[in-house]
Amino acid sequence: MFAFLMREAEKLVCAVLFLGMTLLGFVNVVVRYGTSYSFASSEELLTNGFLLLTVFGAAIAARHGQHLAVTAVIDLLPRGLRLAAVALSVLLSVALLLGSAWLAWQSLATLYANGLRSYALGIPAWYYQAAVPFAFILIALRFVQHTITEFRAAASRD
Repeated sequence: MFAFLMREAEKLVCAVLFLGMTLLGFVNVVVRYGTSYSFASSEELLTNGFLLLTVFGAAIAARHGQHLAVTAVIDLLPRGLRLAAVALSVLLSVALLLGSAWLAWQSLATLYANGLRSYALGIPAWYYQAAVPFAFILIALRFVQHTITEFRAAASRD
């Protein structure tokens, strides 16, 4: 079970988020057209849900090697240089993601320290940001996992 969760964690998070966001949006539309009122908090929840859906979706893409990449130059390189270029790009990507995780953590700490509250629900604003640093770390982990898988596959072809 633990191995399944480690392999599919971001897919589960995205599925639950997307289902919840769809239901919330649907209920908001029905209530708005049926009663001329709307849930003020739905915009806040949906906006922050999209943020989480984006970062966890990026982890899914990184795990499957479906992230954006420009390979025109790398494809022209000899095999040894190609592997070095890919390794360098992964190292730089992981460094960027870890830096982003650190900055997201700093932002989270600032929101927590300031006691800022959300505008519609009045809950602490840091609740919405709590998963973001961990999502960036997860993306970095998935980049590394995919790279290891690809390098092993390349080595077995030799």
